[in-house]
Amino acid sequence: MAGLCAGHCKKLVMEENGLVKSLRERFPDAILEVTALRDLKSEITIRVKKDSILDICACLKKEFKFNLLSDLCGVHYPDKDEKFEVVYHLFSIETKERVRLKAGLREGEKVKSVTSVWGTADWHEREAFDLLGIGFEDHPNLKRILLPDDWEGHPLRKDYPYRSKDAEPEKTP
Repeated sequence: MAGLCAGHCKKLVMEENGLVKSLRERFPDAILEVTALRDLKSEITIRVKKDSILDICACLKKEFKFNLLSDLCGVHYPDKDEKFEVVYHLFSIETKERVRLKAGLREGEKVKSVTSVWGTADWHEREAFDLLGIGFEDHPNLKRILLPDDWEGHPLRKDYPYRSKDAEPEKTP
């Protein structure tokens, strides 16, 4: 599989894609990168500036019929400047198209909530907050959803201790 970046995704020039072209025209400074997984031009990933995520999502829903936020999740990259990434998986029921948006965040930064665009973002954003500590501006009820209120830390962060400090040391064979 020559030409694949790290064996997983091939960076493609996606300018011929009408969606990408329209988004670049409307948000010229917000589109950072466009890629497709395994040469699937129909499943594109668009990396955007975090400050533009709400406007881009509203545009994708209203003008391009991406009426389903099928998933929103967070990823922790402790060795990068932008230690967190929020990933939005969108689907158009009408056109059967998918698009993935990604927005990077530095430690302590927040991204705007998309609950005003898709109501289902409420629980997805709360999960990313609960398990990774990602903040969402203007979220209507940003609090823990899976863990008790008094839980310390965020267990999906890669630097989260996976064993109790009181646990016996692991025995190696």
